[in-house]
Amino acid sequence: MSRARENANISPAAGRNMVINSAMNVAQRATSVAGLGAAAGYFTVDRWKLDFGGSTAGRLTMSQTADGPNGISANCLKLDCTTADTSIAAGEYLMCETRFEGQNLQRIGKGTAGAKQITFSFYVKANAAFTFGVEVYDADNNRQITKLFTTSTGWVRHEITFPADTSGTLGDDNAGSLIIQFWLHAGSNYTSGTLNSTSWANATTANRAGGIGSFYSSTDNNFFITGAQMEVGPVATELEQEDFGVTLAKCKRYFQRLEWDNGSMNVALQETVSAGTYNVSYTTKRANPTVTL
Repeated sequence: MSRARENANISPAAGRNMVINSAMNVAQRATSVAGLGAAAGYFTVDRWKLDFGGSTAGRLTMSQTADGPNGISANCLKLDCTTADTSIAAGEYLMCETRFEGQNLQRIGKGTAGAKQITFSFYVKANAAFTFGVEVYDADNNRQITKLFTTSTGWVRHEITFPADTSGTLGDDNAGSLIIQFWLHAGSNYTSGTLNSTSWANATTANRAGGIGSFYSSTDNNFFITGAQMEVGPVATELEQEDFGVTLAKCKRYFQRLEWDNGSMNVALQETVSAGTYNVSYTTKRANPTVTL
């Protein structure tokens, strides 16, 4: 029994990481998309969204890149600044984010007397030293907390523990309840206050990103991230290495590129197909999907 407990402490149970596609291995839509910066969306790596605000002139290329830290992942998400924006309007922002359904977060106990701390860890590097922010945002109750971190030219693992929050319960449903947001660029609407970094609070716009640098400061800039893990408690454990098939199945709950099987070949939905009967393998989605041919 003693040895079993020791082993449990050394190798925590599978499923402790609440981040989907944490190692950036799945990219169903594309592996690289250029000219981004005008509209938010999911473009390359599954479950990782870019969100843009204001009328920023900055533009970037987002890609899944085979440049991960040894022993962690062969892949990472890369952002490459292609058009700089050094005249920052008040309402501008750039965020890279991943979202969580409330029904998958009940283990945190947020909004209850037994609320637990969460620890978010990730591997990051850039072309130079930057200060950016990572925010946990409660979309159900408009509450948030942000911590700053710094980058260097080599891979560094950051381990950030966020305090428990006994206010604002998360819906036990399939709606998006919690968002991890990396603040990479922001105007004074988001940076002019005092950074809310020590305890959860009702969101005040000016306090969400104080002290961050700007990814758009130069076309030399790039930002790499992989190995993201969110888990219960004050300790960052070793990154959970999930089977690729398991990760892909989780991603298909939100987006799936289908192929039509006409018996002799597979034809991607984006291509023209002749009349007939086609079979597709379809994964149940989080909500009613839209279909693009």
